[in-house]
Amino acid sequence: MKKKILEKLQSTDGFVSGQELCELLGVSRTAVWKNIQALKNDGYVIEGVNNKGYRLVSVPDVMSEENISRYLNTKTFARKLYYYDETDSTNTRAKIVGETDLVHGALFVANEQTAGKGRRGHSWNSDKGTTISMSYLLKPDIDISCVSRITLVSAVALARAFGKVDGVKPQIKWPNDVLSDGKKLVGILTEMSSEGTDISYVVVGIGINVYNQSFPEDIADKATSILLENGRGCDRSWFIAQVSNEFEKLYDEFVKNKDLGFLVDEYNSYLVNKDKQVYVIEGDRKTEYTALGLSPDGGLLVRDADGAVRDIISGEVSVRGIYGYV
Repeated sequence: MKKKILEKLQSTDGFVSGQELCELLGVSRTAVWKNIQALKNDGYVIEGVNNKGYRLVSVPDVMSEENISRYLNTKTFARKLYYYDETDSTNTRAKIVGETDLVHGALFVANEQTAGKGRRGHSWNSDKGTTISMSYLLKPDIDISCVSRITLVSAVALARAFGKVDGVKPQIKWPNDVLSDGKKLVGILTEMSSEGTDISYVVVGIGINVYNQSFPEDIADKATSILLENGRGCDRSWFIAQVSNEFEKLYDEFVKNKDLGFLVDEYNSYLVNKDKQVYVIEGDRKTEYTALGLSPDGGLLVRDADGAVRDIISGEVSVRGIYGYV
């Protein structure tokens, strides 16, 4: 009965009278009211007005394989989908499958992640229903030296997807932090399994802040969420599909080209510190440069005070803005 009431509300532009629902279902007004309350308890926002009836205002953000697939326009990415209401780490799940049943483009998604990790061994966990934790399992036909470039490809895919979300103005901090208004929205961790120079598989793990209302004190000044940016958040299933749609297009182009030359101009349009002064930090040494933009090999082109240009390669090198995070 609850499902039928929801279907009627979803298919109607405006109010549905209680009497109409009673006649449709052959039940009393009390039964209709009880089912409306049950839908509200499930997270649906339903307005009830005397002499008008009921109107569906908004639906809960429920991630599911069905909801994600509804928005996909891909050939392979996310067509094999593993969904977990709770898991330790989507990267871990992807790596296990990569060893036993590898399907290129498979996507692993969790509503809650309890043992995730970020770059340099940092933890990245998520509360239920607030974030997107997802990982792509890939089998790229490229040289092993080019694998790290996939991370930058995924960053642009995310920036494109964020460009479709009202109230979010995507930026990228080299190499792969995706930001809005100078604060971090996304973390990306790429891991690889190989035998010698042969790539067994690559896992691209992505953590996205969606409904977070606050952050720990040590990162509160440099982290944000979609909710904090636009006051609404966004449909997570829809957003996962948008990332997948954009990632597949960019990934296929990258594999064909082998380098990032085709992506340089677009990447630089998002680069938060392009033509700005930055510190390049290598161990205990900190050097000031002007950031010029991305190079086709995935490095950051910078110019020193004497005008010499250097290509900074990601790894143990960190880039920071002169006055803070960016």
